[in-house]
Amino acid sequence: MTAFALDDPLDRGPGLPGPGNVLRTAADSIPPSSLVVLAIFSVQLGAGFAKELFAALPPSAVVFLRIGAGALIMGAFVRPRLKGLSSRDWAVGIGFGVTLALMNLAFYEALSRLPMGIAVAIEFLGPLGVAVAASRRRIDLLWVGLAGAGVALLAPWGQSASVSWIGIAFAMLAGACWAGYIVLSAAAGRRFPGTSGLAFAMIVSAVVIAPVGFTTGGTEMLRPELLLIGLGVGLLSSVIPYSLELQALRRMPKRVFGILMSLEPAVAALIGLVLLGEFLHAQQWVAVICIVAASLGSTRMSRRRE
Repeated sequence: MTAFALDDPLDRGPGLPGPGNVLRTAADSIPPSSLVVLAIFSVQLGAGFAKELFAALPPSAVVFLRIGAGALIMGAFVRPRLKGLSSRDWAVGIGFGVTLALMNLAFYEALSRLPMGIAVAIEFLGPLGVAVAASRRRIDLLWVGLAGAGVALLAPWGQSASVSWIGIAFAMLAGACWAGYIVLSAAAGRRFPGTSGLAFAMIVSAVVIAPVGFTTGGTEMLRPELLLIGLGVGLLSSVIPYSLELQALRRMPKRVFGILMSLEPAVAALIGLVLLGEFLHAQQWVAVICIVAASLGSTRMSRRRE
């Protein structure tokens, strides 16, 4: 899962040497559609490596490692300013951070119980719900029905031991939090300059999830090799895709960007197959395709209305 960043989290300003300028120079030579695909693969690789950590740590501890790493990196480069914030600014920023923490915690709990492709497909119902809620066209009922059919095909009606009701519930909770994340992200963008709102939210998120992470992970979480993998997950899941998405958005229409992002559940299923050996049944692949098609259709119609 990624955020649709509006500014480069590694950007330190024109003329200043820094990782943002290096990444921008390298990214300018790559087609924007390829940047989006790279961002999607980066996020899903991060999720795949995080899932492998579940053998050593509980999901809540892995979430803390991922969010903590992302907060440290973004906080170091962005350095959000706290002086001069109004009470409403604080409320939006803290709400944004709490939602981010809950979204990641619910997603990782779902990931520990479901194949990657299924967890990401169900979570995608959140952004789909936001898009449909803003529409008044009857055709959007088609996308709702298609997505609902996909979830119905994934539900464990006794035919699939690889899918659990608890996992589906966590994935749907993650989707609901993602919908809230989209709304709060827009609100934070109006109140915080650049990506300082996202950096502020990630710091809040790390603080919120820290007690749970330390309680469940304990001293085992401090093993150097696990900390290193957690840092890699933070880079793959947050910093790298945010930067790639920004560069792509600067050079391509948002409609095309949204369509490409709709492919994320299918990429998650592919990464799960290759990296984790998660084989989906034909019915599960059909379900993932239904949700991807619903997301694609909703994205195309919403962009046409805009």
